[in-house]
Amino acid sequence: MTQVFRPATDVTAATLQDYDSKAAAFRAGTQEHDVRQNIDALLRHIQAPAPFRILDFGCGPGRDLAAFLQLGHQPVGLDGSKEFVAMAREATGCEVWHQDFLALDLPSAHFDGVFANASLFHVPSADLPRVLAQLNACLKPSGVLFSSNPRGANQEGWHGARYGVYHDLESWRRLLGQAGFTELEHYYRPQGLPREQQPWLASAWRKAAQAHKS
Repeated sequence: MTQVFRPATDVTAATLQDYDSKAAAFRAGTQEHDVRQNIDALLRHIQAPAPFRILDFGCGPGRDLAAFLQLGHQPVGLDGSKEFVAMAREATGCEVWHQDFLALDLPSAHFDGVFANASLFHVPSADLPRVLAQLNACLKPSGVLFSSNPRGANQEGWHGARYGVYHDLESWRRLLGQAGFTELEHYYRPQGLPREQQPWLASAWRKAAQAHKS
């Protein structure tokens, strides 16, 4: 992995340009990926009455957006790639917001759950606390954030034309705790393999209750 120091906006622009240029191939290569374990991990922790309002953060071409819709929920997609946004809108008919992760404009206390599957690791570490705080703020009280990221030893840099940060569990716990979340569960993927063959760290978090001011 190559470490190159560039402004965060340049980093995300380059990553999004790569996704845009390979959008069709990405859709074809990921359409059949089975992430039902992750979808279930989000849904079982939401305490609100169904149907749930869900933000699919980094929705890509819309695979998981369609799954939430088929389950009877009310999903909204968000992605920084204009090609993915167009694909997701066409595939699902859902509302899909075109927003850079570093320039979010999210409604306050609006969603029951946020599904961040293979997306937050693209946020540079210096910007991640702010982004996590924004996701916390867009959740209703006791709302749930699910994340799944490729894990590592907290290295950060370029993997080909895309930028990524590869957190370990302790680092991820610290960041989520500082952003106002409490851990519900974590696990490694794919299921049923030795740990060294499980490159994905998945976790579910509840928006912590606000402390009362005296």
